[in-house]
Amino acid sequence: MKQDKQVSTLQKSLIGGAAALLAACGSQGGDANQTSKAKAATPEEARQFVADANAHIKKVTPIHGAAYWVAATYINEDSQLLASKATEESLAYLSETVEASKRFNDVELDAETARGLLSLKLGTSMPAPSDAAKREELAKIAARMEATYGAGKFCKDNGECKSLNDLEKIISASRNPDELLEAWSGWRTISVPMREDYQRFVELTNQGAAELGFGNLGEMWRSGYDMSPADFEAETERLWGQVKPLYEELHCYVRDQLDKKYSDVMPDDGTIPAHLLGNMWAQQWSNIYPLVEPYGGVGDDLDVSGALQKQGYSAVKMTETAEDFFVSLGMPELPESFWKKSMLTKPRDRDVVCHASAWDLNMEGDVRIKQCIEPTEEQFTTIHHELGHIYYYLMYNDLPPLFQSGAHDGFHEAIGDAITLSLTPAHLKKLGLVDSYKENEKALINAQMKLALDKIAFLPFGKMIDQWRWRVFSGEFSPEQYNEGWWQLRREYQGLSAPSERTEAQFDPGAKYHIPGNTPYTRYFLAHILQFQFQKAMCDAAGFDGPLHQCSVYGNKEAGKRLMEMLAMGASKPWPEALEKLTGTRQMDAGALIEYFSPLLAWLKTQNQGKSCGW
Repeated sequence: MKQDKQVSTLQKSLIGGAAALLAACGSQGGDANQTSKAKAATPEEARQFVADANAHIKKVTPIHGAAYWVAATYINEDSQLLASKATEESLAYLSETVEASKRFNDVELDAETARGLLSLKLGTSMPAPSDAAKREELAKIAARMEATYGAGKFCKDNGECKSLNDLEKIISASRNPDELLEAWSGWRTISVPMREDYQRFVELTNQGAAELGFGNLGEMWRSGYDMSPADFEAETERLWGQVKPLYEELHCYVRDQLDKKYSDVMPDDGTIPAHLLGNMWAQQWSNIYPLVEPYGGVGDDLDVSGALQKQGYSAVKMTETAEDFFVSLGMPELPESFWKKSMLTKPRDRDVVCHASAWDLNMEGDVRIKQCIEPTEEQFTTIHHELGHIYYYLMYNDLPPLFQSGAHDGFHEAIGDAITLSLTPAHLKKLGLVDSYKENEKALINAQMKLALDKIAFLPFGKMIDQWRWRVFSGEFSPEQYNEGWWQLRREYQGLSAPSERTEAQFDPGAKYHIPGNTPYTRYFLAHILQFQFQKAMCDAAGFDGPLHQCSVYGNKEAGKRLMEMLAMGASKPWPEALEKLTGTRQMDAGALIEYFSPLLAWLKTQNQGKSCGW
């Protein structure tokens, strides 16, 4: 079952936390604050402060990275204790280091030093209060929520228990609304115990953000995009406005088709019940493609999952195939350590977090994947996505550690997905995963519908997750409104409704990994815009002349060169400069996405004529 793919939350907080940890361990300790009162800081001292942080990050990153890796791949009390302690240390020193860095607030700094100091300040998604007891409490809550999610199981009264993977298989394959409802509701029992922890988590992280000078944690998150929080919020609304009409046409068509199958459980208000869309979170709808297929049987030869299984593709072979795509663009082969240390299949002897993620454990080449790979088309595209993260790491490993990150977090998520857009039927045919495919109008509409159920259906979900959290962090949604606010936004953005009565006794947001895992989510919305913008730019660089949906840049070194130049910049410059390096423009734009799906959009408008659309 498809989930959005991401780097581990603990790993993400590691970079900022370790940076803080190490900078504070250097020359700018507690006594430095006393000294600063008597002696004015200088630009050279600021540069040294950042240099010390960069030097120490590499030293401690592998230690904390190991703790987090074990916590995700060996879930038990011991590994959670190690992860909790590593997080506690990181949070403690983050507070101290940011406090120490304030002595440079009024110093005229060069751009690189100023950017490094800002990176320290925004280096964690989980700022902790300066009070030691509260830091320890926050670290324990974070580890506990992540572990609760990772080990979550739905157990019936008869003692039969099902994991998330088990329940996802039901959601993806069953067409029985009662079975779907049981699986959907069952998974949401695992998040109920998180509710109290999450409320306290919000209080503590808001306090930590306030100590860094932000109004709340949501405001802090929105400050990491080289623009003001208000401007960034307006930017996301602008992008949503570009793609909303396409989503509304897709929603209208899908609801009409589902009504033919599930008329007894479809509400009259124009919404779609969330358990009918083939995904545990209704964030991608590709698993219900057979129910909404525009032209029955056309394009059935595009059975990539069947080909992978028939040809005995192992997890390693699927990963090697994805590696080959990046190598074809001029990128290096993966290091030998990647193959020795990655977790590519689910172990039989222990609990792990199967949620796919990419890791850089030492900022100099110890890159790994954590994914429970199975021979399916979905997993095949997922591994391409994860290697997008891996190659981003490798391309910017020569930068100072504080700049070893994406131009903004949406960039990191978009790279691998842009590559998956080149997995066209023609390319899959070259791989032997498609026998004989010839594009015609019907086959094209079917193919675009299948992809839209993934890419377009995700867009409002990608936006509403942080809309909910921003309102929680600001206090607009009080703890007594957590679930009410969640479903209010799901209806507003996605046009979905809950399939059963939901009350504040539940905590449905916690059933989505990124809530207990504290991973900011707007990055995925941005990535779904940027991946098409990146793809168009690479196709232009490759000299492709044809419909955008037919372009594959496999083997094109010029496209690879342009891409690598952008990746190598990391976060060393404002993101518009990185975007311009590849695309020639400094503004994010959904025009390429609309261009890509223009055949489907025209078809949907024709199909929806005379229908009652909207909710």
